[in-house]
Amino acid sequence: MTAESRESTEFGGLVAAVTGGASGIGAAVVTALRERGASVAALDVSPADAEGEVLPVRADVTDDDSVRQAVDTVVRRFGRLDILINNAGIGAQGTVADNDDAEWFRVLDVNVLGMMRMARAALPHLRRSPAAAIVNTGSIAATAGLPQRALYSASKGAVLAMTRAMAADHLPEGIRVNCVNPGTADTPWIGRLLASAADPEAERAALNARQPHGRLVSPEEIAGAVVYLASPTSASTTGVGLAVDGGMQDLRLRPRG
Repeated sequence: MTAESRESTEFGGLVAAVTGGASGIGAAVVTALRERGASVAALDVSPADAEGEVLPVRADVTDDDSVRQAVDTVVRRFGRLDILINNAGIGAQGTVADNDDAEWFRVLDVNVLGMMRMARAALPHLRRSPAAAIVNTGSIAATAGLPQRALYSASKGAVLAMTRAMAADHLPEGIRVNCVNPGTADTPWIGRLLASAADPEAERAALNARQPHGRLVSPEEIAGAVVYLASPTSASTTGVGLAVDGGMQDLRLRPRG
């Protein structure tokens, strides 16, 4: 079997649902899974037009009825659900004093409870899968202290802890649960932050320099890690938080120049 044929059949016969699948990291994950043979539903509050066999499904992860209807739509279309990629999330800036209660509730509702709602709705179907996997999108903010990210860090720290607890709960049911922890990624959200900065070029240079490999992480690089964690060939990998951050978490390099 050639490398190309192995890639196209790695997820053959399996069905994946990707939240936040219309743009950024989610869209890259959708593409990567499709290229490897999965049937994929791209769930999003503003779903994009379907490409090929990708199923666009409207889903608001803050609304339990919307989540359950989205999962039902995927199962009606494909007959099963094997893989859930919990990627939908929103950002937040500031110290603990800079956001009011309403903003804390909003971000935690999307970033933490949204993943819980999706997993809760998907579990009955995942329990019937021979290759069930959940991959949650975490962040370097869960494992390193970053300035002006108190609320966002709290939400992603909860995602990492929840991932490990879910892995312990559901491994006996044959469901693997992992998360990917990206560094600062070149996504639409970061693009909006840069556009609003007083000096966008200087801000981009600072973000690049913060990561040891000297640049933002690409959505495709993150998608590669998600695919690894979701793959049926990774059957002994569970409860893992996989860093895709150019070494930001663990390396301490000398300054360049």
